[in-house]
Amino acid sequence: MADLKAFAEQLVNLTVKEVNELAQILKDEYGIEPAAAAVAVAAPAAAGAAAEEKTSFDVVLKAAGANKLAIVKLVKELTGLGLKEAKDMVDGAPSNLKEGLAKAEAEALKKQLEEAGAEVELK
Repeated sequence: MADLKAFAEQLVNLTVKEVNELAQILKDEYGIEPAAAAVAVAAPAAAGAAAEEKTSFDVVLKAAGANKLAIVKLVKELTGLGLKEAKDMVDGAPSNLKEGLAKAEAEALKKQLEEAGAEVELK
């Protein structure tokens, strides 16, 4: 059993390039079409990589706080929305201000909004 566990561990840790090479070897030398196996092996490896570090963040305004007017102006400035749209977004909190941002950019927006008194969350 220990050998199978070690083998399974090696399979799970294969890169996409290595999975493709393995698929080619199985096809050429053994006549096995491993399309489903390659997908099954690549999926856990990709899922593990995604779980390691998130690269895309959404900035969510949870509450405007005490200084609502300043938050509306800041949301207007940060999002490029008109005054009415920015006010509606702040009034409708929780709402997504921006989506799909890099970590540094999302944290910078969060810091600006929190300094102005808003309650912000990164997802």
